[in-house]
Amino acid sequence: MRVAIAEDGVLLREGLSRLLSEAGFDVVAQCGDAEDLMLKVRSYALDVVIVDIRLPPTHSDEGLRAALEIRASHPSVGVLVLSQYVEPGLAMQLLADSPEGVGYLLKDRIGDVKDFVFSLRRVADGGSALDPMIVSTLLSRQRDDDPFTRLTPREREVLVLMAEGRSNQGIGDKLVITTRAVEKYVSTIFSKLGLPSTGTESKRVLAVLAFLRS
Repeated sequence: MRVAIAEDGVLLREGLSRLLSEAGFDVVAQCGDAEDLMLKVRSYALDVVIVDIRLPPTHSDEGLRAALEIRASHPSVGVLVLSQYVEPGLAMQLLADSPEGVGYLLKDRIGDVKDFVFSLRRVADGGSALDPMIVSTLLSRQRDDDPFTRLTPREREVLVLMAEGRSNQGIGDKLVITTRAVEKYVSTIFSKLGLPSTGTESKRVLAVLAFLRS
């Protein structure tokens, strides 16, 4: 699995490269800015890119704009965006069209190597990976008529894990409950939110995100 990393912090970039190489990825490019990343995307047959949301020269949204360009021009390339802070607005912009093959994680999450590698593989395979803090922040922005208020604490837990891109089995393993129990929670969540049940993880995430945007 071929990866390019765009991160202006040398230590983090080198650390990511070593971590991923040890996990079996082929790190074919390391970039310090968005312009170099786009050159590498056009030059190599990549499976996934990791890009900091803020890159030189202004450290504002260069990484995000590069991610959006890759999503538009190279849809077969997965994009995993890293951020230092919870920025729901930028997350929603990245996920506006579809959550397939895209991830948004906080840099602190990299401390859990197993979860990070799993998230990267999921994005490269066309799935999605949202940091639970991003999802929780979105869910906390409730209106007076917000149907999310009808969810129980356990149902909210399941929804957060579902929005991360986890399968029913993955949710069950995380919460230490049976897959059958997860299926019931998922069915109830969609019923309470007025959303149709769908057959794939990405469509489920897309439905949740579409509802949040509304």
